[in-house]
Amino acid sequence: MTLRIIIGLVVLSFLTSCGPTAKFSYTKQDKKAPASVQFQNESEKAESYTWKFGDGNESNKDNPEHLYLLSGKYEVTLEAEKGNKLKSKTQEIYIDAPDICLVLLETEFGNMLIHLYDETPKHRDNFIKLAEQNFYDGLLFHRVIEGFMIQGGDPNSKKAGANVPLGSGGPGYRIDAEFDKSLVHIKGALAAARQGDNANPKKESSGSQFYIVDGKPLTEEQIRNFGLSKGINYTDEQIKVMLEEGGTPFLDNEYTVFGQVIEGLEVIDKIAAVKKNNRDRPLEDIEMKITVIK
Repeated sequence: MTLRIIIGLVVLSFLTSCGPTAKFSYTKQDKKAPASVQFQNESEKAESYTWKFGDGNESNKDNPEHLYLLSGKYEVTLEAEKGNKLKSKTQEIYIDAPDICLVLLETEFGNMLIHLYDETPKHRDNFIKLAEQNFYDGLLFHRVIEGFMIQGGDPNSKKAGANVPLGSGGPGYRIDAEFDKSLVHIKGALAAARQGDNANPKKESSGSQFYIVDGKPLTEEQIRNFGLSKGINYTDEQIKVMLEEGGTPFLDNEYTVFGQVIEGLEVIDKIAAVKKNNRDRPLEDIEMKITVIK
């Protein structure tokens, strides 16, 4: 081997060793959407990183964790950079669809993951339809009562002035009541708002307005008495939740419960505790965004 070749190989090896390498692995905490994925950066000799998660989001963290809301195939790219040298690595990630009907309700106070019940198909399908039309995006929680509930879904609330009365808007139709004695007003219950019995003897639900139960903890005697008056045999788990976290069982069989917050109960407390005017409207607007997880 000539000296020139040896020198060339040494220079090539030096140049290669000076450049970064891009490599990563990942761990899915859940295979079904919404799925949180923890990425492990295994790159070498890089000064900065850019992660492209394949869903339009990016990060410059060394070892980011990313939440994939929707199922599907995603191409994840890690770019490792040092000086003017850049290397990239791309891998595919597959996220399966959830087994149950889920929506994500996003607010400035945090997010709530909500299970929509199959036992109330009319309410479930209507809520999904409106969410997929972006109907709820930008609407306000316009009525908030600590220890009771937080209410939203009035289309008139979007960009509504501070003195505008809210609570009477909707998409122009009602939904038949779908009472199910197994679905009750424990903390985190998602239920449909409606007009009072005088104007609405069939207890039909608003086409878009809903509330999420905050509630106050109850005694076991109170829970048993509500059960007797409503003809409901509360389960041990429902009683436990109402004892420890709260509920509004006096609304059972009066308003249709069609979902339950399964993650983010603390967000209800944060929203319920904000300062309000004499109409229970938050002084600072609280907007929502709802995404169907599929």
